[in-house]
Amino acid sequence: MSAAARAKKASRPASFDDTSTAVVVGLNAAIVTVADQEPRTLIVRAVGQDVRHHSDSWDALPFGPFDPLAHRTMATGLHAWVQEQTGLDLGYVEQLYTFGDRGRNRLPDDTGPHIISVGYLALVSADDLGEDGAAPESGWRGWYSYFPWEDWRQARPRIIDVSIAPLVSEWAESADTPVMAAQRMQRLNLCFGLGGVSWDEEKVLERFELLYEAGLVDEAARDGRRNARRKLDAAEGEQDVPPLGDPMQHDHRRILATAMGRLRAKLKYRPVVFELIMEEFTLTELQRTVEAVMGVKLHKQNFRRLVENAGLVERTGRMSTNTGGRPAEQFRFRREVVTESAAPGVRVAAPRRSTQSTTAG
Repeated sequence: MSAAARAKKASRPASFDDTSTAVVVGLNAAIVTVADQEPRTLIVRAVGQDVRHHSDSWDALPFGPFDPLAHRTMATGLHAWVQEQTGLDLGYVEQLYTFGDRGRNRLPDDTGPHIISVGYLALVSADDLGEDGAAPESGWRGWYSYFPWEDWRQARPRIIDVSIAPLVSEWAESADTPVMAAQRMQRLNLCFGLGGVSWDEEKVLERFELLYEAGLVDEAARDGRRNARRKLDAAEGEQDVPPLGDPMQHDHRRILATAMGRLRAKLKYRPVVFELIMEEFTLTELQRTVEAVMGVKLHKQNFRRLVENAGLVERTGRMSTNTGGRPAEQFRFRREVVTESAAPGVRVAAPRRSTQSTTAG
């Protein structure tokens, strides 16, 4: 098809009777567990290539096309693809979002099928984990390897002040107008807790979108963004911009960011954290699981008081000796709470940390 013919076709509105425009519906799963106090996501990867310089070998979430002839629903299609690629049978699953922007998987001027991805969040308990996934090309990776600025449990991540703030500030100052520059600086402050603004652990997607728009992540270069600072054909020592987390295929890092933000928000009003933990646990283990997902450190006594007063747990009458110290009492999720409260979540209030920097003056 000539360029003129494509332009003429694009100017006409689409209709349900028009079968000439190819659309593929993909199913993506952000499958999350917590192991060794680290949140992990299940990934698949082509083997034998350098993760940095071949985007086809970047980590990917389990995914596959929706086949309406083989799959009665999208959810059954998702379960089938995950089982085939990873050998894992999913339990808790919820739909996240539909990602449909043109140019998500190819350059913006491509003429191939338009791919729409339906993203899902799935939670897996440590009790249900196999030997690192049954399929040879799948495995569990810590999600902070893709978003290193999201883990505040030990301290404010250095990558924010050393790399992100200077690079995004430089991008902001390059704006065409002072108003646009000020808007970009405001987004930087709101997203990354700069200029006296408190850190909001739920803004995972907003932070990644800002870095993508500023051309600072590998996906921007792969997608042909004109302001991309990272070079896919350069060695790491030749780059003028450091790596900001490991890249992922297609828009899978965006889908994972959406899943992280959703999970961080949801555990505050729904008891989803108990999908990630063993059936019997100590309160310390429960707190460490919440901290791992939220990426922040919580006050021990306040957390215990909140969990017990909310009626989320009940005593088992057993003690755990696998604590590395004194035996600790074991608890289990009190399932009756879901019928007693409209929002039976772990309503944690993460300590509000912000930098002393006045990035946006």
